Amino acid sequence: MMHRQPGNAETGPTIRHGPVLRGRAGLIGGLAALSGILFGLDTGVMSGALDLISQEFILSDFQRESMVGIMLLGAAIGVLGAAWLSHRCGRKRTLVLTAGLFVIGPLLCAESTSYRTLMLARLMLGLATGATTFTTPLYIAEIADSGRRGAMILGYQLMISCGLLAAFVSDGLFSYFGGWRWMLGVVGFPGLVFMMGVLFLPPSPRWLLAQGRERDARRVLIELRGLPRLVMAERNAIMARLAARRDGIGSFMKDPNCRRAMWLAVGLQVAQQFSGINAVLYYAPYIIGLVGYGHYVQVWGPVGIGFINLLSTCIATTCVDRIGRRPMLIGGFAVMALAMAGQAAMVAHGMPPMPGMRLLMGVCMLVFVAAFAFAAGPLTWLLCAEILPLRGREFGMACSTCANWIANMLVSATFLTGLEIVGANGVLWGYAGLNAVFMVMVALRVPETRGMTLEQIEVELMRGTPLRALGGRAHSGA
Repeated sequence: MMHRQPGNAETGPTIRHGPVLRGRAGLIGGLAALSGILFGLDTGVMSGALDLISQEFILSDFQRESMVGIMLLGAAIGVLGAAWLSHRCGRKRTLVLTAGLFVIGPLLCAESTSYRTLMLARLMLGLATGATTFTTPLYIAEIADSGRRGAMILGYQLMISCGLLAAFVSDGLFSYFGGWRWMLGVVGFPGLVFMMGVLFLPPSPRWLLAQGRERDARRVLIELRGLPRLVMAERNAIMARLAARRDGIGSFMKDPNCRRAMWLAVGLQVAQQFSGINAVLYYAPYIIGLVGYGHYVQVWGPVGIGFINLLSTCIATTCVDRIGRRPMLIGGFAVMALAMAGQAAMVAHGMPPMPGMRLLMGVCMLVFVAAFAFAAGPLTWLLCAEILPLRGREFGMACSTCANWIANMLVSATFLTGLEIVGANGVLWGYAGLNAVFMVMVALRVPETRGMTLEQIEVELMRGTPLRALGGRAHSGA
């Protein structure tokens, strides 16, 4: 645990909370994390629907890539819009608006009668998905206590994994009668549930204090923390940071400590996407068919991927506040690099591989997904929510999350083209090399923030403590 230094009032004591109040905050964070189900559904549903849409509208490979990429472009735009809305109107109101788009978008997809209409509907869903990936981790980080923040933000990633699995299962069921409209439209039902639930969320106490609404902020903190002394300790810690706060963009342009935190967040988000995970998720049936499996495995193979993804995320949720962020990330990228290299070696002599190699390729693909879901998937969002300083946090989160979606779009919109130009062997070796580079980046640059409050992380950052050493005293017991 990080100790308070004599004469330094900024750091403050570590705030501990009882199990009942933690449960209350956990319930609120869990309700916000339900947006992750919608994220997962919208991400995974296109995997099974894409071939059916291509058959109906007679799409080229470029149009198929565009059908995937348009949602990701919308997500990048949605992040920027959410950054402005969450600052001006609050995190809760931004989530309410996002929930509305999650209801309208799927219905428009289901009623689309042309390629252009469907592209417009997917763009709308991208706006909603991007907004929620920005707002939800930010909101959860600001209502959670330090001891449970990691598990609660990973709960959001767990909901994404549940959504992915549900999307793959529904794709498998609806594929038997070519029901791509049902695949896309069914997402509107959980969107409606989320819209109703988010109305009962409290505003972020940090946002309320930033707006000068201290009475409302205290009411929310009492609801989350309970004891008046804990409420006052947290209120004072937030106000100390807000007192030094400047304009978001100005802080990141002028303050090197803000800039280095933002660049680390951007680097983590780019690393997450350039690992190659969404090439696997978006094109899973295509990849499975490419290595020689038949229609049945192409339909239900993604369900196995979704199940492994969900199981690994569940394990990560229980481990993150015990093992720590950094060791999990290093191990995750190492395993992902080995899994990609294994697949590349198996296709070195052409596609499809020999039957025995085909089975091993399937195993390597599942190992890759498991490693991602255990490390890079959830921990990227967690670390970005933790390391960005309160002064201009919206701007920093917007930059990093927008970078995530742009990188996602680049990977997803070039995967089929890459297979044609350099072949499966070249693509897989490329991703293996990138994951090895990302493992080194984490080892050299990423801090361990386990057990620290957001205010403690920011104090160390603003002192000029090297990124790798942030939280070093907290975990050494010094």
